[in-house]
Amino acid sequence: MNSKIKEQLRQRIKSLDVLTNEERSQLLELLAENKPYGLVWEDKPEDVEERLREELPVLKEVPERAFISDNPDAPNHILIEGDNLEALTALAYTHEGKIDVIYIDPPYNTGNKDFVYNDHYVDKEDSYRHSKWLSFMSRRLKIAKQLLSDRGVIFISIDDNEQAQLKLLCDEVFGEQKFVGEIVWFKKRKGSFLSNKLVSMTEYILPYWNGKEVQLFGGLPSNTESQPIIKRTNSVKTLSFAPGIVKTKLPDGIYPKGKYGIGTSASELLEDAIVENGHFTSVVKIAAPFVWSQEFLDTEITNGTEILINTKNFQVRVIRHNNDSVKAMPSFLDGREFGATNEDAYELLKEIFHEDNPFQYSKPQKLVGKLILANSYINKDITILDFFAGSGTTLHATMQLNKDDGGHRKCILVTNNENGICENVTYERNKRVIQGYTTPKGEQVAGLTDNNLRYYRTDFVGRSRSVQNMRRLVNLSTDMLCIKEDLYEEQREFAGQQTYKNVFRYFDNGQKRMLVIYREEAVEQLARLIAQTDFNDKIKVYVFSPSEDPWEETFEEVADKVELCALPAAIYNAYRRVLPKQRDEIIGAGETEQEPQTDGMLNFTD
Repeated sequence: MNSKIKEQLRQRIKSLDVLTNEERSQLLELLAENKPYGLVWEDKPEDVEERLREELPVLKEVPERAFISDNPDAPNHILIEGDNLEALTALAYTHEGKIDVIYIDPPYNTGNKDFVYNDHYVDKEDSYRHSKWLSFMSRRLKIAKQLLSDRGVIFISIDDNEQAQLKLLCDEVFGEQKFVGEIVWFKKRKGSFLSNKLVSMTEYILPYWNGKEVQLFGGLPSNTESQPIIKRTNSVKTLSFAPGIVKTKLPDGIYPKGKYGIGTSASELLEDAIVENGHFTSVVKIAAPFVWSQEFLDTEITNGTEILINTKNFQVRVIRHNNDSVKAMPSFLDGREFGATNEDAYELLKEIFHEDNPFQYSKPQKLVGKLILANSYINKDITILDFFAGSGTTLHATMQLNKDDGGHRKCILVTNNENGICENVTYERNKRVIQGYTTPKGEQVAGLTDNNLRYYRTDFVGRSRSVQNMRRLVNLSTDMLCIKEDLYEEQREFAGQQTYKNVFRYFDNGQKRMLVIYREEAVEQLARLIAQTDFNDKIKVYVFSPSEDPWEETFEEVADKVELCALPAAIYNAYRRVLPKQRDEIIGAGETEQEPQTDGMLNFTD
C-alpha cells in the first residue's frame, strides 16, 4: 500500500463517528505498521498490561527481609517480588541505560505446564500458543533493551520449542547486527533414551550486544606463557624489575651475580636477588637483549601482565592478563567439562535445601557465572539483571564471582511469588548462601557474607495525574530513589535540622548525599541549610513539583551545590516510554502524545 492511500485511509478512520476511541487508536496503529520482513503474530492482550493502563508500579522495600553486611563496601543486591513486566517498568526509571549484563531463562513454552499466560497454562493444543509467548516476550524484551548500557549484553536461554521465533524476535528488538552468535550448551551428563525422536542433550543461549560494535567477547583468560622477551641479538639493554612483581619457582634464598652462570639469553645479573615464597623480594636488574623497553614493561605490569623467571639463567617470560590475552568465548559450552550440567544444578540445590526437587529446571551456577564473566572479566564493577529469576542462580553466581576475583558486581533479581517461589526458593537460597549452610553430609559451606541483599515488592499508584496521585507517587518513590542512587543510609537530621518522614528525608553514606523533599513549605528552609554546608560533591535533591520545574529559582543561590530533579515528572517521563497507552489516548501515525495538564493548584489537605 503506497503512502497516499495510507494517508487517505488514516483521515477516513479519524472521521468515522461509529468507532470508539480505542477502536480508532488500534486501527491507526495497524495502518502505521510497515514490516517488510520479520515475525508476524497475533498480539494477545495480557492482564498485567491492562492493569498498567490504569496504574503505575512502584517498588516498596520489605526491610525485615534485608541482609546487611558488616563490610561497608559490600555491593547492594536487589530481589523484587512481583510480575516482571511491572518490575521492568519501575526499573525503566531507576536503571535506564545502566544494566551491563542481562541473563534470563524464560519459560520454554513446551506445552508441559511451563508457561502461564493470564493465570492459565498454555498447552500444546492452544492454537495461539506461539502468539501468546511472543506477545509475552516482546513486551519484556523491549524494556530490557532500554535498560542495557552502551556496552551491555543480554543472554537468553532457550530450547527447540521457541528458538527460531526468539531469534527473529530478538533481531527485531535489538537489531540483527547486534547478534553475537548462537551458543550451544551441552546440558546433561546422560540423556533419557525414552524419546522416539532425538535425545535432547543441548540447549541454546542467544547473546545480543547493545554497543555500536561487538567488543572482545570473552572472559576466558588465555593464561598462556608467552615467548621470552629476550632475543638472540647483540642489542643489550638493562631492565629493572621492582620487588614483588617477579614470580619464580627457584628455591628460596639469595642469588648473587653469576651464581648459576648467565647463559646466552641473559648477559649478566647486575644485583643480588632475594627469593622468598616464590617471589623476588629485592630489585632485580638484568642486562640482556630485551625486546621490550623499560616504559613498555612498566605499562604491561600496570595492565596486569605477570613476570616469570623460572630458569637458572634468569630467562624472563611474561603472562598477559589484559584484553589482548582474553580468548573469545567458544560457541559450544560443554557443561560436563566445568561442572555446569543440569545434574550439577540439581545437586547444588539439594545441598542448600536438603531436599529433592526444590526447584525444577534451575540453571547451573557455573554456567551463569561464565556468561557474566564474559562481559565483566576486565570491569568487575557492573550491574546484572535477571527478570526470570527462578531459584536465584544469577545472584548466587554473581556473589561467587565477586568472592573469586574481588569484584564489586551488583545483581537485580525479579520473580513473582507463584507457589511461594520468591519467598521460599529465590530468597531462601540466597539467604543461606550469604549466611553459610551445612550440606546433607554435614560439611560446612562458608557464607558469602560480604554482600547486602534487599527485598522489594511492587505496589501501585493511580495513573491519572490528580494532585493526590502525584503526591502519593512521590511519597512512595523514595525506595526507588535509593535503588536509583545506590544510596540507602538514611540520616535523622540534615545540617542540624531534624528530618520528618512526610516533609523531607536525607540519605548520606559519606560519599553520596540525597535529599527528598515532599512538601513545598520545606523548600526555602532547606535551600538556606544547603548554603551552610561545605560538602565537596553536589547533593542530589529530589523535590515535589506539580510541573517539571524543580524550584530552580529557590535554589539559585546554591546552584553549585545541588543537582535538582522534579518529581513526579521524571518518573512520568521514564514510564511514558514503556507503558501501554491509556484507553482514552488517540495516537495516530506521526502524531505526538499530549501531556495531561494540571491546573497548577496544590492540595495541602491530602
